[in-house]
Amino acid sequence: MKVTPTSIPDVLILEPEVFGDQRGFFLESFNQKDFVEATGQHVDFVQDNHSRSRKGVLRGLHYQIEQAQGKLVRAVRGAVFDVAVDVRKSSSTFGQWVGFELSEENHRQLWIPAGFAHAFLVLSETADFLYKTTTYYAPAHERAIVWNDPTLDIKWPDLGVPPILSGKDAGASSFKTAEMYA
Repeated sequence: MKVTPTSIPDVLILEPEVFGDQRGFFLESFNQKDFVEATGQHVDFVQDNHSRSRKGVLRGLHYQIEQAQGKLVRAVRGAVFDVAVDVRKSSSTFGQWVGFELSEENHRQLWIPAGFAHAFLVLSETADFLYKTTTYYAPAHERAIVWNDPTLDIKWPDLGVPPILSGKDAGASSFKTAEMYA
């Protein structure tokens, strides 16, 4: 597994070794031992999530203020622009974001540790997005920051039309008023 640090050192791009031939390909999407060796972090995943979305759907920026979730995310069908925002007040990268294309072609995964808000925008006609989490979903602790917050100034790809949002995401808090981690 190839590990590439991002401009926020805690967020990592993971690229598994892909074995392909005329039949297709094989890759090991997760191996605990290899993950620990590559990242230096031991995490226990407790929940796997799968979403399917159509082009232009933007989900996020979501995080849990308690029971914070670390996430290992990937697109297994289609392509997304995936974003992580540091919402840890005590962090030297507080308020900074990173974004990367994850797709079925590049097989990239993004490790997003606890304390980050997460979102993705679907670039392809449809996308199947998988993510492993380190804690269970806790709706009472879920928070959201609006996708186009001017303080964060995330450079989303321009699809030529406004993103498709849930009601919750359209009414999310600004970065300045959102509840954050210590």
